[in-house]
Amino acid sequence: MELKDLELKGLELKHLELKDLDLKGWLARSPIVAILRGVGPDEVEAIVEVLADSGILVVEVPLNSPQPFDSIARVVRRFGENMLVGAGTVRSTVAVRRVADAGGRLIVTPHADVGVTAQAKASNLFAAPGFLTPTEAFALLDAGADALKLFPAEAVSPAVLGALRAVLPPGTAVLPVGGIGPATLASWRRAGAAGFGVGSSIYKPGDTAADVRVKAEALMAALAASDGPV
Repeated sequence: MELKDLELKGLELKHLELKDLDLKGWLARSPIVAILRGVGPDEVEAIVEVLADSGILVVEVPLNSPQPFDSIARVVRRFGENMLVGAGTVRSTVAVRRVADAGGRLIVTPHADVGVTAQAKASNLFAAPGFLTPTEAFALLDAGADALKLFPAEAVSPAVLGALRAVLPPGTAVLPVGGIGPATLASWRRAGAAGFGVGSSIYKPGDTAADVRVKAEALMAALAASDGPV
């Protein structure tokens, strides 16, 4: 087999490997989930290109952003082979189906909705619903959740995550969301966070691609310097 053929085979295997990853696999590769709340379709590709260059491979477009399904479809078309793209602030089963139609593969909710979680799994999508109490966490896991979003993380502390992990099934992936940035990331990581949903510390409306690059570099530096399992 010639070198060119070997290189092509390697690319095929890489794409196959990415395609076959579960949500924990994606988080192992990219613990930071970029929450692009307020992003518009005309800017989203430039923003996501910077994220991909920085090593941030999981992106969610909250559905309270302008024309979110258009943004999701654009990102999927351009980056979908190498990134996990989905939607946040998903509050209905109808919205789940629209995300699937746009090519998204990840459903994130702000609340503990077992119906939305079950619909995500029925649509062959990853589900990372929001929770704040053990009761909510176990109900969502029973509905098929692939990971749990601890929200709002500002309302609790890394110590609470440690206590929750003691009672949740081993290997449950928990992602704190809310107030996560370079200064707070390490303490959550030491408590056992499997990943981190990052909003304004990665993007806020009005940010340029250059702004996002600076923020992404700061987050990735903080992640590299942090201790503890992800």
